[in-house]
Amino acid sequence: MQPANNLQQKRIESIDLLRGLIMIIMALDHTRDFFHIGGLTGDPLDPATTTPVLYFTRWITHFCAPGFVFLSGLSAWLQSRRKTKTSLGKFLISRGAWLIFIDLTVMSLGLTGDIHYGIFVLETLWSIGASMIVLGLLIRLPFNVILAIGLLILFGHNLMDYYERSGPVPVWWSILHRPTITPLSENHSLFIFYPFLPWTGLMLLGYCCGRLFTDIEPESRKKLLLKTGIAALLFFVALRGTNIYGNPFPWTIQKNVWATFFSFMNVQKYPPSLLFMCATIGPLLIFLALIKNSGSRLVNIVSVYGRVPFFYFIVHFYILHAAAIIAYLSRGHSLEEGMKGVQGLPFKFAQPGEGYSLGIVYLIWITVVLIMYPLCKWYDGYKTRHREKWWLSYL
Repeated sequence: MQPANNLQQKRIESIDLLRGLIMIIMALDHTRDFFHIGGLTGDPLDPATTTPVLYFTRWITHFCAPGFVFLSGLSAWLQSRRKTKTSLGKFLISRGAWLIFIDLTVMSLGLTGDIHYGIFVLETLWSIGASMIVLGLLIRLPFNVILAIGLLILFGHNLMDYYERSGPVPVWWSILHRPTITPLSENHSLFIFYPFLPWTGLMLLGYCCGRLFTDIEPESRKKLLLKTGIAALLFFVALRGTNIYGNPFPWTIQKNVWATFFSFMNVQKYPPSLLFMCATIGPLLIFLALIKNSGSRLVNIVSVYGRVPFFYFIVHFYILHAAAIIAYLSRGHSLEEGMKGVQGLPFKFAQPGEGYSLGIVYLIWITVVLIMYPLCKWYDGYKTRHREKWWLSYL
């Protein structure tokens, strides 16, 4: 049996490594959004129009949001080992509210480039923040009750699809489960991009999964994670094959085997369907089961990104958007034209049909990730040297 402090150290390192990989891959999707020639006009997952490289470029980033939400819940459980239920609940609620505020202000500007906030966007940070608030409110409930609620949401939320097919739904319903744009005033709208209910179920399950890392020996934990991950993938294949439940859109036979496979794997992310979560969380659980702390330089570098995910998320977004604005102006557009935007498009400094090849997108992605490393390294060191500063736990 290994000492508890060794288990704690290895656990944290494996989580930081996985989160670091998630952050790096996430930047690829955002780079594609800003720079790819089809970023604003095409669907990279449409089997009728995509290419294998484009499909992979988009699909691999599906692991990012569910992985980050799941690990956020898992991290909340780890915090519960050193905090009381009351203090942890208060922290989760206050940090959740902070993330929602940042999403509506800092990230809405970073995403749209609109200094007048013609559209407020509720996306990744909002869904995490709302889920944290729910977890904070439920934290005093027995473990089995929280687990049951998470499983109920995970397996049952797609029942809401049947009601949504009947027509428009209320705004409160959209906040829970259906993306929409709703007017706030004559000049302002709210884009509910990430309805939070399914993400909340995933965070609750991540919280419950944390128990495996504190109450179970490494070998038993590895077996449980591996079996659960494999079971999730087998369940995905079996249920997806029926086209009965778990995803609002069925897969269909296409012109060739590859296109049919693309259709089969094209599961809904907004909001994440049951099958989407099985297809993404399954491999992540397998990764956590099999990963070993090698202590290699590459592992240490990737882990740096994983230790400062909030910082990375905000800064890399602004670097990408600033570079996209420069590229937009370099193509002959004026500053006034960029500020005006395009009719029907929520983003400023963007023109449908303009952009670069996937090769250039990958080059920009790698460059931004490399730029982020010294920034993340510095901030990680700053947080380590100033643990007494309470406000750093919100950043």
